[in-house]
Amino acid sequence: MTQRSALLRTTLVLALVVLVSGCSSVKGLFKKNKDKNEGVPVATLYDKAHGQMEHGSWSNASETWGRLVAQYPYGPYTEQALMEQAYAQYKSGKHEDAISTIDRFIRTYPTHRNIAYFYYLRGLSNMARNTVFMARTFKLDTSTRDLEAPQQAYNDFNTVTTRYPNSRYASDARQRMVFLRNEFARFELNTGLYYLRRSAWVSATERATYLLETYPQSEYQYDAVALLAEAYTRMGNATLAADAKRVLEQNDPQHPWLHGKWPNERSVFSRLNPFTGDAR
Repeated sequence: MTQRSALLRTTLVLALVVLVSGCSSVKGLFKKNKDKNEGVPVATLYDKAHGQMEHGSWSNASETWGRLVAQYPYGPYTEQALMEQAYAQYKSGKHEDAISTIDRFIRTYPTHRNIAYFYYLRGLSNMARNTVFMARTFKLDTSTRDLEAPQQAYNDFNTVTTRYPNSRYASDARQRMVFLRNEFARFELNTGLYYLRRSAWVSATERATYLLETYPQSEYQYDAVALLAEAYTRMGNATLAADAKRVLEQNDPQHPWLHGKWPNERSVFSRLNPFTGDAR
């Protein structure tokens, strides 16, 4: 064998070794990435997911339920698996996924005996998305506000109370609706104060009026009246300012605005007011 042939043979052998090693690495990668729940019997998956939920492993449980539903979409376990998956996703903070699962369940089983629970859980999931909304409320950032999630939560709870008034979830749903309604009103109040700080008197009065018309009897209705009185005073409209003051005197005579303490007093209203240097 010539030196050239020997060199060629060695090169081919090395290439073969590299090729085989590469294939082994690829096979190992596929094995590593393979879903560990793939091919597992449905009853085993069901018990595994339940065990994960009992130990508070919500994220793992939601993945296991997802594998069960994907692998056995028409089996006897699917209905219960969807219910459990939605709850596990909610508990693990995967609110978008939970809503998607809930919507799928409602479409598939619209007359299910537990359908009220799913509207309630969807309300909780949408309400959990409120964190961004709540932060924006206090920052008075009107340019980036998004009321879609809390409004959808309100609608979900309203569905529970109107369609299923005798369900075990109706009472709590009503309380959450009251809470959300007050949050909507507070948001409008904040926006009105935002305009007031920028000397946009007309916009401030429009927000206060909208609050009173849309959320009557809210916790912030008399703060809205005080906002009207302040905005009209600054506009120089003595008649409307006097009307607002009279309404406030008749309905909330202890309001700090009437006693010259606003915006310095640390009431709920003053804490929201952007003028005070003591605002927190």
